Amino acid sequence: MRAFEISSRLRAQPAAVWRHATSPAGVNREFRPLLRMTFPAGFTDLAQGWRPGERLFRSWLLLGGFLPVEYDDLTLVEVEPGRRFLERSSLLSQRVWEHERVVEACDGGSRITDRLRFAPRVALFGPVYERVFRLVFALRHRNLRRLFGDASRGA
Repeated sequence: MRAFEISSRLRAQPAAVWRHATSPAGVNREFRPLLRMTFPAGFTDLAQGWRPGERLFRSWLLLGGFLPVEYDDLTLVEVEPGRRFLERSSLLSQRVWEHERVVEACDGGSRITDRLRFAPRVALFGPVYERVFRLVFALRHRNLRRLFGDASRGA
């Protein structure tokens, strides 16, 4: 298994960050302009209507919003509404994909932390996938700081 973590302090209340982080529009805003993630029609909230360990749906990751490059059989195993979710899914490229997202109050707003663990289907590609995933999550956090403001910077 490979793993890494990334965290950002945001100038927004945890409830607002959580609503963003669990909505299809919010997820896709984080991925922009690199990727777009598909969601079933009418789907509004990742943390609603889930059952532990049961696949919610298959989501395609579309490069540039159009070209399918990966899928995610999105499966949540734990949710603490308003604070945390743990996704444990399989992807086209990964036997195991674990994404934990935690939103917590902190001075100046909130802290959002993403913890990733994954096991590539082809172990040889592990370092390449890790580099790509680190870049994608760096983009997501950059977009979060642009949207909500960077609380780690002085006022």
